[in-house]
Amino acid sequence: MATDHRPHLGRLGERLAAEHFARLGYRVLAQNHQTRYGELDLVLSDGETLVFCEVKTRRLGSGAPWDSLHPAKQAQVRRIAAAWLTDPTDRPWHDDLRFDAVGVLVDSRDELVRLDHIEGAF
Repeated sequence: MATDHRPHLGRLGERLAAEHFARLGYRVLAQNHQTRYGELDLVLSDGETLVFCEVKTRRLGSGAPWDSLHPAKQAQVRRIAAAWLTDPTDRPWHDDLRFDAVGVLVDSRDELVRLDHIEGAF
């Protein structure tokens, strides 16, 4: 029986993306936040801007990370973000809001090959 490695690969990419944002001075507010519409990969803050980030991770040679960031997925992320924002749990206030995308490419040993961060991707 084949093993599905996608959850491991997705978590690896999200960890690498979170580390990237931390180097840029962002704070992770939520990771893998579940709503009835789906999951938010990362919610981050630099103190002024609230960032919802969709992370796409692929193995080297298996296509571009952006292949699955189509308009339907973008709309889903927006719905999930709206659900996060309207959750009765206290949410920090920010003047600005942005949707970023991070594409992560790793090799067969889970080593980072490339990380592309697009601010305001959608």
